[in-house]
Amino acid sequence: MTDLLHGPAPTRSALARFRDSDLYASFRRSKLAMGAFAVTLLLFGLALAAPLISPQNPYDPAQLELMNSSLPPLWYPEGQAPFLLGTDDQGRDVLSAVFYGLRLSLVVGLLGVIASGFLGILLGLLAGYFGGFVDTLIMRVADVQLTFPAILIALVVDGVAKAALGSQMDTTAAIWLIVVSIGLSFWVQYARTVRSSVMVEKNKDYVQAGRLIGLSSPVILVRHVLPNVLGPVFVIATINLALAIITEATLSFLGTGLPDSMPSLGTLIRTGNRFLFSGEWWIVAFPGLALAGLVLAINLLGDWLRDALNPKLQ
Repeated sequence: MTDLLHGPAPTRSALARFRDSDLYASFRRSKLAMGAFAVTLLLFGLALAAPLISPQNPYDPAQLELMNSSLPPLWYPEGQAPFLLGTDDQGRDVLSAVFYGLRLSLVVGLLGVIASGFLGILLGLLAGYFGGFVDTLIMRVADVQLTFPAILIALVVDGVAKAALGSQMDTTAAIWLIVVSIGLSFWVQYARTVRSSVMVEKNKDYVQAGRLIGLSSPVILVRHVLPNVLGPVFVIATINLALAIITEATLSFLGTGLPDSMPSLGTLIRTGNRFLFSGEWWIVAFPGLALAGLVLAINLLGDWLRDALNPKLQ
């Protein structure tokens, strides 16, 4: 009767529906998740605003002066403004280098998660929906890959590509090479999780109805099955973002990742490690703290999201 008198109920926005959801209520109850989200948001904001808030562009030679090299943090008597966290051996401001390094590490990590997620979801959909030989082939490849550490696979892909391209490698190609290495290292988790969910979903009535009315397999997979299997994928993507950032930092620390002209947090740690025993601890300590804080915050968010989306814990 109310609907007849007042017409159809107004459509609620996605934000309003989210604020009334169990997921948001779980987030509000978890102080640890709220703190991790605040730290993650802060670090993302600092990375995006790096050109605007950094005292200098640490990779513009015109802004560097060797007279400012190896200055300690500002709270030391020898410290100088505006170098709050000191400088490295080339006169680069450590704070600015951390902001720019955060930016590059996050870009590579996000692109790596997108690449691994796209590959894993695609193969998981195919394996779970079609079964048979397709399922056996994809899963055996996944089983073989699980016997090797992800960092080893990334090292092999990176080494083979650099040996093939040689001097043709530029900074942009180096970034995409790291992204591909990460994508090929972490797709298995997505594929196995999506395959298991698809094997359950494909026997439900809505899939059978789609087949009866003549919908093609790609349409059924993308429009109907995929939205129902994305919950666990978001959890994996959140945790894998931290793993992708660590993998990139490890490769860069070992000297097989990004070049010095476009340093990430891993490259900054590798550079600062050479001066650690000479007393210039700040060159390696602050990039290391930024990397640890970023990875810890993302992992805490991933742990909360996994528990919040687990119906057995509701």
